Amino acid sequence: MSTPADQIITALRAGHEELAALVRDLKEDDLLRPSGASEWQVSQVLSHLGSGAEINLAALTAARTGAPGPDGDVNRGVWQRWDAMPPAEHAAGFLAANERLVEAYEALDADTRASLRIDLGFLPEPVDVATAGRFRLSEFALHQWDVEIAVNPFAAVTPLAVSLLLNQIGGMLGWTSRPQELAGRQATLLLRLSEPERTYGLRLGETIELVDAPEQPDGELTAPAEAWLRLAVGRLGPAYTPDGVRVTGPVTLDDLRRVFVGF
Repeated sequence: MSTPADQIITALRAGHEELAALVRDLKEDDLLRPSGASEWQVSQVLSHLGSGAEINLAALTAARTGAPGPDGDVNRGVWQRWDAMPPAEHAAGFLAANERLVEAYEALDADTRASLRIDLGFLPEPVDVATAGRFRLSEFALHQWDVEIAVNPFAAVTPLAVSLLLNQIGGMLGWTSRPQELAGRQATLLLRLSEPERTYGLRLGETIELVDAPEQPDGELTAPAEAWLRLAVGRLGPAYTPDGVRVTGPVTLDDLRRVFVGF
């Protein structure tokens, strides 16, 4: 029976293979296209994913060997080196660096996947393999969409990644939302998702948080789960909103787009 770590690693491999197949066919002009990340072109997204893979691999290797993990100075050096690369090197470097990271995760045996603790550098304490992999998957899956949407207007976050990341969204909202955009308005919406089906409460106020489904909501947000994931991280612009997204009550979909600025 597969464990959460197994499922995450499977999703990391599937995502890599899908994005790598696309990246290998991108031309120089494609790498300069605007991406789904508002301030980055495609090559910059690949640079971010490649440098992140390098840093994640260093943290994983340190956990396995007992060596010190990468610190802020090391990370800044990695980012500066990747920032200095031309677009074609961003693409080639991403392919190599992310393959190495995924292979390293795949090489972990069952006992190690259960027992290893990884210091990611930005959390209070080391985390297990499933948690570390899930952080990488959330970054990878959304930036995969950023790249794909540049060449395919119908791109979507993969269903496997959506199913594995849904339960993580609540913990992301403190980073990806701006409650001040509500100008003091408060409401609790019934959040009704499909594919997969989930029901939550979305509390809008001084903070934005997921809660239990309310018995008497102020309104309702109905959406495919994939669209909700992208909305929560600032990637559900009008051009990228699928059928089936509906908002009723005291706030509009445009209000929610302003609240969820993403990363």
